[in-house]
Amino acid sequence: MAFPIHFLLYFLFLCLEHNLCHARSSSNTQTALALTVTKDDSTLQYITKISHGTPPVPTKLVIDLCGPFIWVDCASTYVSSSSIHQIPNRSNQCLRAKIHEDGSKIRLPSPRNPVDEDQSFQLSPENSITGTMARKGELVEDIMAIHSIDSSKKSTITTINHLLFSCAPSLLLNGLASGAKGMLGLGRTMISLPSQISDTFSNHRKFSLCLSSSKGVILLDDLAYVSNFRVKTLRSLTYTPLISNHGHKSSSEYFINVKSIQINGKRLALNTSLLSKGQVGVGGIKLSTIVPYTTMDSSIFATFTKAFVKAAAYMNMTVVEPVAPFGLCFNSKGINSTQVGPNVPVIDLVLQSEMVKWRIYGRNSMVQVREEVMCLGLLDGGLKPTNGIVIGGYQLEETLLQFDFGASMLGFSPSLLTSRSNCSDFDFNGIPKESSF
Repeated sequence: MAFPIHFLLYFLFLCLEHNLCHARSSSNTQTALALTVTKDDSTLQYITKISHGTPPVPTKLVIDLCGPFIWVDCASTYVSSSSIHQIPNRSNQCLRAKIHEDGSKIRLPSPRNPVDEDQSFQLSPENSITGTMARKGELVEDIMAIHSIDSSKKSTITTINHLLFSCAPSLLLNGLASGAKGMLGLGRTMISLPSQISDTFSNHRKFSLCLSSSKGVILLDDLAYVSNFRVKTLRSLTYTPLISNHGHKSSSEYFINVKSIQINGKRLALNTSLLSKGQVGVGGIKLSTIVPYTTMDSSIFATFTKAFVKAAAYMNMTVVEPVAPFGLCFNSKGINSTQVGPNVPVIDLVLQSEMVKWRIYGRNSMVQVREEVMCLGLLDGGLKPTNGIVIGGYQLEETLLQFDFGASMLGFSPSLLTSRSNCSDFDFNGIPKESSF
């Protein structure tokens, strides 16, 4: 596709202003495509910003780790884009898109109605925070600009000429952080952003995520970020299989197996079937950026909190009245602070073997809600939830996560705080401020 003149003029301006002109495909320098991530204090949602359309429009999107694709309120962001194109039925893009979900959510034309082939393909977007789904949304493509960092920490602008996404009605924005115009899907589908990046640049289907309460990052490449995170951190990644799940919407979601849970090294007496399948038979423990705090099936939560209180008592921690939405709170006066947060009982998620554990320290388990009150940042998910446990965003923070589609593996680091590091250690100096988009 030829570049529209307005888009070329825009990038000429960027080149002159920031010395960013760079042809990614013609350079031998390895680069990592990077999106900065911030946390909205009001909604606890994770936000990024992309620039797309002609002329380019900076657009805030809520990050949905398990989202199958990008959806945007086109009415407010694409009124003047001259490069947007509708995707017709029976096109190659349509075939890629329809694989993402069960067929009930895809409106395909009847083979007896060839006239439908000229009509736009309908892909139903969903606000996964409120659970609201639009009855229809046109599949379209447009130009997207994204920052990249090379091994010398030099920032460049990379363009994607045929970014696929769904146009959503404005009503679907209800419940999103202020100013957000849609959601950025990172799920295991053919049209999620990581997959589209991979297909465009013939890279491995792999991306990394590092969330923080301040500044995090999404790295949409498997290249050249060793110089931005400590080599020791990258070498410390532990790997566990990403398991397949054939439940509702599961084709785009990320699940891992948790064999048991330990608190201060003591294994909890849990119904392990709830860990592996949940009350409604949907397998595995789900990872989510949409859920602010980890949720547990009520029976798991009851056993867990009872054991946590017992372990906390040995550490002279005093239970106080709970503060909503949390169900278990403590007096934080006198509790020592360490480099990994308050000194409280350590939680271990035991994965495929006793040797493979996801350890959760105080920084990711406790939330300071008042001056002298901190609460356990895990919530009662109710009776018969879809998943026995959903690991929420707070528990994912300050941990480097690497999602490998091809190998169906999740790599995760120990808490970066154990090495006196954090997700903000990614070198953002080369990335212009969001306002430069």
